[in-house]
Amino acid sequence: MRIKMAALALIASVSGANAADALPPTVAAPLAPRAYNWTGFYVGAMGGYGWSDRVVVAGTALTNADIKGVFGGGTAGFNYQAPGSIFVVGVEADAAWSNIEHSETFFGITARERIESFGSVTGRAGVAVSSAFFYGKGGYAWAENQISASALGVTISESQFHSGWTIGGGAEFSFAGPWSAKAEYMFARYNSATYLAALVPPGVTLAADVHTIKAGLNYRFGWGEQPVVARY
Repeated sequence: MRIKMAALALIASVSGANAADALPPTVAAPLAPRAYNWTGFYVGAMGGYGWSDRVVVAGTALTNADIKGVFGGGTAGFNYQAPGSIFVVGVEADAAWSNIEHSETFFGITARERIESFGSVTGRAGVAVSSAFFYGKGGYAWAENQISASALGVTISESQFHSGWTIGGGAEFSFAGPWSAKAEYMFARYNSATYLAALVPPGVTLAADVHTIKAGLNYRFGWGEQPVVARY
């Protein structure tokens, strides 16, 4: 009897081992992919090229204005993207030094107009596709403009501050964690300001439309701390 029971136990143990060997190996579930999230404060540098094809002098529009040049400056802003959402909203401010200008010489007098600096405070909204962000933006714009005239070694100049509005859009692409690069087009309309009122009362009014294209590089703070939800 003992021999028979021992034989049965041996058979049972061998069968159990074989059954265990027949089970497929356990495979760990893959980790959910980390979704990029655009939430955070950021700062950056930008630069580009600008031009004006419409200037209004004393109420008369000149559409052949040949004002053009380069600029460079900085950017700061904040984005918010809810976890799991493709929509991004934010606010952005920028300012740039500018060499957007035009000069002409006639009768020995050189007249020059130059946008010395400009900037904006805008809202930004768009759609994020993983590490790419496509957006539109618009809001307040300002420019510091100078006009001057030079003759016989004497220069007379005056600068005025112009307020206005701006609208445009662009695309931004993240890389290397918190870094992102962007390309952007903006249109700005600067309202009129009065020049030379002390010399030629009541002065001359000047307004302008300006187009800009720019490239920029941004760094976003707290990138590794943002909440994310996997997208499938």
